Amino acid sequence: MKIKKYVANSMPEAMKQIRAELGNDAVILNSKMVHTGGFLGFFKKKGIEVIAAVDPTPKAEPKLKEKAKKEPEKPSLKIEHGKEVINKSPEINTVIKPSEELLKELSELKGMIKNLSSPTSERISYPEPVQEAAKILTSQEVDNEIKEEILTILLEKWYLNGGQGANEVVKGWMKDLLSEKLAKVPFGEITFTKKYVNVVGPTGVGKTTTLAKMAAECSLKYKKKVALITTDTYRIAAIEQLKTYAKILSMPLEVCYNLDDFKKACDSFRDFDVVLIDTAGRNFRNKQYVEDLKGIIDYNNEMETFLVLALTAKQRDMEDIYEQFSTIDIDRFIFTKSDETSNYGAMLNLTHKYNKGIAYITTGQNVPDDMILANPNVVTKFIVGVE
Repeated sequence: MKIKKYVANSMPEAMKQIRAELGNDAVILNSKMVHTGGFLGFFKKKGIEVIAAVDPTPKAEPKLKEKAKKEPEKPSLKIEHGKEVINKSPEINTVIKPSEELLKELSELKGMIKNLSSPTSERISYPEPVQEAAKILTSQEVDNEIKEEILTILLEKWYLNGGQGANEVVKGWMKDLLSEKLAKVPFGEITFTKKYVNVVGPTGVGKTTTLAKMAAECSLKYKKKVALITTDTYRIAAIEQLKTYAKILSMPLEVCYNLDDFKKACDSFRDFDVVLIDTAGRNFRNKQYVEDLKGIIDYNNEMETFLVLALTAKQRDMEDIYEQFSTIDIDRFIFTKSDETSNYGAMLNLTHKYNKGIAYITTGQNVPDDMILANPNVVTKFIVGVE
């Protein structure tokens, strides 16, 4: 495969250069805005850099209609309203598919394209359906690394599909690609392989309400014998809230102020199937908070721990929270307040960055209804907005 970079003042000018040198079979692999020339950083000209490629493998001659007496026109490539349009001659009645070698080489080009373009570069030559996909990923604040990878594959698929594919088709491709990426990490609810289930996180993310939903599911759906422990002794309202849930669900509750209290509670609940533990919400920037947790809860015991994060928070804050709690063995995330935002990219970003799956996503305050089991398809539906 022959690959070349072109720099021109505009896309039509670049396409003219590409046709002249590589022919009408060339494909656009990538493009970005660049600034050239200038003096001492001033008077730079705005242009476009395009990466194009062509497969030098000879192609089979297309069959011509028997009644045709003149040489058929070759497919031509032109620009209409900023879009690339392929004109196909009606004289050609066969479709030439890309060779296996071309498919392999295009796949290998994904890494090359990543090195050739900046994540923050301005794209102007994506076909319209791919451009729409780019807008979705950008609006959902998907990390640039993931966005560039997905868009590169979408562009490749679009060209290999003969420049065909409506917006919904490309969105479907994108959803499949995101689901495949998420499927690399373990998702799932409480495993019941460990007796103790602990939820941790900063203040205001809805840990206590989420714990009540989990307790109800364990009892009503899985018929488990459930007990509750709270170490949130900093807020009287939190203890009363959990006492109310415990009474409604007919579950025993113990309040623990120190590690001895915790061990006594665990001993009193030795005949229960699962014990759910609520923790205090404190300032996550204070490292002492996590150390205080270790002083109350025995994390060396058979413990499954979920980090609760609110989707209304900034991703930078979510990352800081994770780093603070990273001294505790976090099994999976729980994301809350999905009903209070329209931005869900952080679920994908954090899962990818920390290689941690998601257990649940909460959709409101109602116990036990407003909580759904997370899986790759559920998360991508939030992001892409298609089934």
